Amino acid sequence: MTLEEKIAQLFGVWVGASAEGGDVAPHQHDMEEVVDLDELLPHGLGQLTRPFGTAPVDPALGALSLARTQRRVVAANRFGIPAFAHEECLAGFAAWGATAYPVPLAWGATFDPDLVRLMAAAIGRDLRSVGVHQGLAPVLDVVRDARWGRVEETIGEDPYLVGTVATAYVQGLESAGIVATLKHFAGYSASRAGRNLAPVSMGGREFADVILPPFEMAVRESGVRSVMHAYTDIDGIPSASDERLLTELLRDTWGFEGTVVADYFGIAFLKTLHGVAGSLGDAAGAALAAGVDVELPTVKTFGEPLRKAIADGTVPESLVDRAARRVLLQKVESGLLDADWDPTPHALAGITAEHARGTVDLDGGPNRDLARRVAEESVILLSNDGTLPLTDGRAPARIAVIGPNAETPTAVLGCYSFPVHVGSRTPDAPLGIDLPTLREALAAEFPDSEIVTTAGLAAADASGTEGFDAAIALAREADLVIAALGDRAGLFGRGTSGEGCDAASLSLPGAQEQLLDALLDTGTPVVVTLLAGRPYALGRAVQESAAIVQTFFPGEEGTTALAGVLSGRVRPSGRLPVSVPLRPGAQPSTYLAPRLGQATEVSNLDPAPAFGFGHGLTYTTFDWSELRVDTELVATDGEFTLACTVRNSGTQPGTEVVQLYLHDPVASVVQPVQRLVGYVRLPELAPGEAVRVRATVPADLASFTGRTGRRIVEPGDLELRLSASSTTPLLTARVTLSGPVREVDHRRRLHAHFTTEPMPQA
Repeated sequence: MTLEEKIAQLFGVWVGASAEGGDVAPHQHDMEEVVDLDELLPHGLGQLTRPFGTAPVDPALGALSLARTQRRVVAANRFGIPAFAHEECLAGFAAWGATAYPVPLAWGATFDPDLVRLMAAAIGRDLRSVGVHQGLAPVLDVVRDARWGRVEETIGEDPYLVGTVATAYVQGLESAGIVATLKHFAGYSASRAGRNLAPVSMGGREFADVILPPFEMAVRESGVRSVMHAYTDIDGIPSASDERLLTELLRDTWGFEGTVVADYFGIAFLKTLHGVAGSLGDAAGAALAAGVDVELPTVKTFGEPLRKAIADGTVPESLVDRAARRVLLQKVESGLLDADWDPTPHALAGITAEHARGTVDLDGGPNRDLARRVAEESVILLSNDGTLPLTDGRAPARIAVIGPNAETPTAVLGCYSFPVHVGSRTPDAPLGIDLPTLREALAAEFPDSEIVTTAGLAAADASGTEGFDAAIALAREADLVIAALGDRAGLFGRGTSGEGCDAASLSLPGAQEQLLDALLDTGTPVVVTLLAGRPYALGRAVQESAAIVQTFFPGEEGTTALAGVLSGRVRPSGRLPVSVPLRPGAQPSTYLAPRLGQATEVSNLDPAPAFGFGHGLTYTTFDWSELRVDTELVATDGEFTLACTVRNSGTQPGTEVVQLYLHDPVASVVQPVQRLVGYVRLPELAPGEAVRVRATVPADLASFTGRTGRRIVEPGDLELRLSASSTTPLLTARVTLSGPVREVDHRRRLHAHFTTEPMPQA
């Protein structure tokens, strides 16, 4: 291959599929110049960027358009190499008409990796069915400051939860033949003040023990084939030019063999934002040297700037050879160079554009069923004075649904869903999927109740109180108020949650807190419901509301799931993947804090949450008992085995999530007071039913980064806390590690092993 042909494999071109099934067209973006495909294609092309995620296109016609363009790509280059096509799939395939699943923060709320794996496999099959090869998900960033707008894209504030759920998502996507992409590697979520793409202040120990473990787990266990670098720098070294991160750690230590792709425009940012490259050619060379293989979304630095830098001798051609080999091997593995490769999906074989419209369904019954199951498991009952569930004739005669999310169809969607991410630019186009509003879902759930509605506010972020009088009057005339509060997803300031929609504090957006207080003042019982992208401080409602039900953008089936929890048709089983603050100004704060991060006598600010990580109520009660520890003293390379009995002691079926936290009272470096090291979501238990839960806990889970920067297991006393949440320890096993300090590495054991066994009825 010539130099030009090798370089051509290292970049993408942002395109949009044709609504008529014709060739894709280059997409114009304010950060790029429109490319000339006729000029580029004779050398080949590495990737086609978001053919379905650029404009509303019927999926079948989009697939035919992509296939037609692939034939053009193949015919134009002398080796007949097709392009990889990639798409966003953060909460489902981001294409018109595709299922909008709950956002990743809702995945975390399920504490159910098996269900997430099934969902991801369905997403992967849909991507594959229309000719897409790579999905830019999941996000493995650990929440460090809930003011960050992209919290909705994360799985939570605990690295173990993030790692296990993200690994399951990757396994599902890869099982369908789609190349999954871990992002953003690494540290993006720790920006100062929660501002998007802001500087990161982080020590090496936090980086190693909080930020990196989810990526390490996914690389080791998921079969992932792509990683995307982060925009940010760590201690002055941008991720896109960090050889220690992208080569020494990712490849040489962890053994990753796939491709590293650039976050959009991230290589050029080495010059324009970070100031570590004097030219675009320097930026290209720095990224290649660090280990970046593919420039996305389009050619900017890997085109003429790179060719010139190689000609000038400032960038060795061997770096291009290394990256091109990785890209081509991935295309070979994906079957793109097979002799019988055909770009037309099997379902569209022999179908012409004139007859294709409507023949590909990306939102069929099985998809919607999965979306419903994930949504239902992700609904979190934060508090309840007994008002819920509204079952057995307890539904009020008149229910007032009040708030900006009462009649907003898109209130269930995150910023990377197609209707929000792309559809907002084409407001006249139909949504493509059915999105029942909360009012509609409640009317269906409570057919014998009168449902009355008013917004109270013009929008989620509105600050005016002009609608308060009508809302208060409606509330006083009702038997129950359902406050419909939360976020409006958007991009770069066009919403209250989403990329570039960062929050100054964790007060409810706009005048929602004032509206909520006014509703509480009416004396009518208020059930607070939240369709949100991040947790918010809820003020008086924590103590004064009848109940609080939290969801995190639960997708197209979200309002139906939420209504089902209110009625009791769906039994709540979600748990908080992020803490809900008591006060709006307590950030940055997560449960992963050392002693000085807790309330102290020397500060008047108490960062304690209103509801801690892992919290979630049910409509029944559980008794935990009969703790047994087989061995309380083991070596630093041994393992503990402990067991307890969990019994449904209430009158309703319910699901419990057993969470295992480790507390290290004395360590050679400061540690979080506790951290999650394992969990198991139990099968639903009938009243009186019990299971014996057994956990085998390797000493490796007590490891941390020591003073020398190496990961170690120290001898000493530990507490293993079997808990219902980070704030609700129920059984504590006090154990001891003995022997010498033991150094461990990436081959250490990452999981406690749980088993469950049914017990006799009480």
